Amino acid sequence: MQPETSTRIQNLDSTLTTIEKVIDLDELAARARELEQQANDPSLWDDPAHAQKVTTELSNVQARLKKVASLRERIDDLPVMYELAEEEGEPALVDDELAALEESIGSLEVQTMLSGEYDEREAVVNIRSGAGGVDAADWAEMLMRMYTRWAEKNGHKVEVYDISYAEEAGIKSATFVVRGEYMYGQLSVEQGAHRLVRISPFDNQGRRQTSFAEVEVLPVVEQTDHIDIPDSDIRVDVYRSSGPGGQSVNTTDSAVRITHLPTGIVVTCQNEKSQIQNKASALGVLQSKLLERKRQEEKAEMDALGAGGNASWGNQMRSYVLHPYQMVKDLRTNYEVGDPQKVLDGDIDGFLESGIRWRMAETKG
Repeated sequence: MQPETSTRIQNLDSTLTTIEKVIDLDELAARARELEQQANDPSLWDDPAHAQKVTTELSNVQARLKKVASLRERIDDLPVMYELAEEEGEPALVDDELAALEESIGSLEVQTMLSGEYDEREAVVNIRSGAGGVDAADWAEMLMRMYTRWAEKNGHKVEVYDISYAEEAGIKSATFVVRGEYMYGQLSVEQGAHRLVRISPFDNQGRRQTSFAEVEVLPVVEQTDHIDIPDSDIRVDVYRSSGPGGQSVNTTDSAVRITHLPTGIVVTCQNEKSQIQNKASALGVLQSKLLERKRQEEKAEMDALGAGGNASWGNQMRSYVLHPYQMVKDLRTNYEVGDPQKVLDGDIDGFLESGIRWRMAETKG
């Protein structure tokens, strides 16, 4: 085995050992046993909401234990695999496994950095088109597709709550939830303005156009959150759901728009056929927005007292250039990729990981 290869394996072993200590495998295994006992209790399903929470956590804990155990086994097997491959005269055959392990353990290391108050939660994502007219509306829809593709590739379910279509092309705004553990922790680094530079497909003269879209990421509200919304603080309007071009997609007034009067926050939902279901979903998004507002206000107070760091990451956070050259660059981390189409097809893990590492460094700083 080459000395460089041996060093890479030792580094992987050391990194995984650190991860195992941070995760605390003994405590995690104890939690799994506790949840298994609860899941085996016949009375658990007397409270379906609590039962769902228990079974979901149990599945996530078991998956995490299995993943760490699998990575440990694969690292331990590497020296033997290289020894056998060298006997066959083809050690390069194992290089792909080493590279795959480095990528997997790097991703797991990033996940251990997600220790914020709401990082474990699912994420509510809001996308709004900004400056740039029809190009910006098209850009907002491209971003929604990017996140949806990323979620699908990683096995996460996406629930679309609301889409407001633009007249000519694209969308004015969209709200959707990405289901899965640590979705808020991972996707929260995507918050900010995303800038697209390209030759506009909507310009007859083929001129270059710069467009903007705003991404907002919120944690899904849970029952333990204390966000009280008195009925007197909201106005509920119902209307008919509409699709692209303003066409009606429903024959009843089932879509719901909720306005929070004290703050002016407006939330809409039209994904369900039932007005009651749409109202419940819209209230959930409103609670998420108010929870984030409360968190930001508390953080601002702490920053004012000198207890926090920089209160803002800056608005424009990533640039996607399709012309005159090809590049996607994160303006905070300087991480960049020379294949924009690959990124727009959902390959954003590198940006998420660099963003999480950058945020961790900023927090420590």
